[in-house]
Amino acid sequence: MNAFQPPTPTQQPVETPRMAHRTQRRQRRHSHQAVAGETTARLVVNLVLCTAAIAGLVKLLPFHLSQQAKLREVRTEVKRTEERVKGLRADFGRTFDSRQSKSVMQEQSYRVDENQHPVVLQDQTPKEDNY
Repeated sequence: MNAFQPPTPTQQPVETPRMAHRTQRRQRRHSHQAVAGETTARLVVNLVLCTAAIAGLVKLLPFHLSQQAKLREVRTEVKRTEERVKGLRADFGRTFDSRQSKSVMQEQSYRVDENQHPVVLQDQTPKEDNY
């Protein structure tokens, strides 16, 4: 007939129980050795990677510390500049005020208003004559 026939199993030599026991021992021993070798290789690779990472961090640490010091300097300079700008902004409106122009001119130069006269204080204590 035209029906599919199941494949015929190939005949394999029949192992005796004694031989099967020996091959299982060898396979176990080889698998344990393979696992131990793989674990050792992983440990070595991980140690190399850790050493490389630590060496990189050691080299970067001084650079990081110097950058932090520079950043602190820049921040202090920014604070000083902000205080100076704050003072200049407060003085800016006063400088361009037409009512205060004379007083600003006197502060920024040595000129004195015409209506002002210098005041000279004199000591009023009487002097003793030593003849």
